[in-house]
Amino acid sequence: MKLLINPEPFLSPPNSIFPTTNAPHSTRLPFPKLTRRRWIRPSLSSSPPPRAALAWAAIEQFGLPEFHVRNPSLSSSYRGPALPRPNQTVLEAQARVCTGPTQTRPLDEHQAFKVFDTILRSARGEMKDEEQVSKAQLGAFFAGMTIRANAFPEATQWSEGETRAMKIFWPLLVRVLPPDVIFIADPEGLMMGVGSSIGPQYVGNGTSEMRLVGALREVLAGGHLGFEEVQGVLKDVLPLQEGDEKPQGVSEALLSAFLIGQRMNRETDRELKAYCLAFDDEIGPPPVADVRSLTHYGEPYDGNTRFFRSTLFVAAVRSCYGESCLLHGVEWMAPKGGVTEEQMLKFMGANINLSPFKAKKLLEDDEVGFAYVSQREARPSLHSLIRIREHIKKRPPLATSEKVQQYVKASGKESIVAGFYHEGYEEPLLMLMKRRGVHSGLVVKGEEGGLSMTTRLRSANTTRGLPVNYCSGFRALDISSPSELGGVTRQGFSLEVNAKDYGFQPTDTPRTDRSVSKNIELGLAALRGEKGPAYDRIVLNAGVVDHLLGVDGAEDISAALDRAREAIDSGNALKRLLNYIKVSHKIG
Repeated sequence: MKLLINPEPFLSPPNSIFPTTNAPHSTRLPFPKLTRRRWIRPSLSSSPPPRAALAWAAIEQFGLPEFHVRNPSLSSSYRGPALPRPNQTVLEAQARVCTGPTQTRPLDEHQAFKVFDTILRSARGEMKDEEQVSKAQLGAFFAGMTIRANAFPEATQWSEGETRAMKIFWPLLVRVLPPDVIFIADPEGLMMGVGSSIGPQYVGNGTSEMRLVGALREVLAGGHLGFEEVQGVLKDVLPLQEGDEKPQGVSEALLSAFLIGQRMNRETDRELKAYCLAFDDEIGPPPVADVRSLTHYGEPYDGNTRFFRSTLFVAAVRSCYGESCLLHGVEWMAPKGGVTEEQMLKFMGANINLSPFKAKKLLEDDEVGFAYVSQREARPSLHSLIRIREHIKKRPPLATSEKVQQYVKASGKESIVAGFYHEGYEEPLLMLMKRRGVHSGLVVKGEEGGLSMTTRLRSANTTRGLPVNYCSGFRALDISSPSELGGVTRQGFSLEVNAKDYGFQPTDTPRTDRSVSKNIELGLAALRGEKGPAYDRIVLNAGVVDHLLGVDGAEDISAALDRAREAIDSGNALKRLLNYIKVSHKIG
């Protein structure tokens, strides 16, 4: 399958990717063969290409539905066309200064002058060829500057160049910036001797914003908040409305400053729990699926930009032997804007608008056994932040907490698996899993911070942080002693998975480079039994997760891997994925 090269923006495919004609010998493709700048519909006499993504007989047998997307080959095409784009000059500065105490990279004098000049011209309405600097960007950038000045170590506080730029530009900025942004930049009114009273006296507009301002004062000073305080702020200000700010008058600058400020201060456990649990009851209690085992998969919502993303295909494999899997995420998310499960399912024609109650039915279906729920359907309040999250640039606390969700519960055992990248977040993730009360939990440092463990050899030069394939987790062990709370104790573990130890030949991870279609092609070829790097990764990630979570029949890891291979080689995993695409449109 070829990638679209210089595709026309939002190029539309033919009305029907799966032709509905009743003519004899008609050929039905699961998705189009892509070539440069145009779509090609196969002729009726054409034969399937050697690497067609789905078996032709399977297509005829399961009658996959039609679907419609803009140029679906690249993940970037799934970004909402109505989303306003951030100013790139300021966004690049945010990437440097809106991060942690040791990761922050202060701006030099040239960079600082360019950024402040851009902000000044935008505030004056002088921007012509560039995007305006949004209020969300202003809130995030100035929150970063304030927290660095108040709470960061000397090495990541303001540079001399930033200080000189601020001395020149602040007297000009304070005349044109709105009061909420001035408060974020100068909450004490002491900036550069200007002596403004705006920051110290600012209280916000309306009760919701007043609570947010009070909490933000603590955050801007480098402090932390209580569980109830964080939840109160989130429930007051969310969901955001499209277009204008909320009738309550909640400022996007204030909200952006709050979100990125909490991440820069490194959230406490109670703050993360508040983000994780705040909207559990937004659409009512979660449905309970009648399944003996359910694994919740928490992939990073912003997707993969470089390597094969295997979790959708792993879920199809594990469902073959009774390990039900619930995936969740979004169609597109900053900062990476990479390939997601929702994009792949949409591309293949599945229904991506399932409520948790409909997902429950798919989990209970003996011919499916896995499901995907979009955050859009389960947590609309959190989904309303997608636009702001692009404009604050760096990941907020929600990027961690949204991976530990239970949109559907199970009558049997439950497990949560989540990916991570930055060292130090493995323990908070496991803490959230334990708070959820699941039987077992697992965090994986897969490639790109996702869940996909690799079979490639570890680089001899890798010395920074935890290695790829690092896993840490816990399993609950039933015990009879009444002295233990609830009759359950947890067994913890951590290890680095070396695929070579389990008989896998080292191979480089397949590149997808933001191509949704390439990721699907690799995954479906593997489910058809085509041996290679993608096949090995699906087997590895299914078998190792089974073993580490302590699921039935996976006590011996070799047996667990063989069971995963059998699910693929028998054709059962492919059949279940095809069933999912079809049945997702039929459930009531």
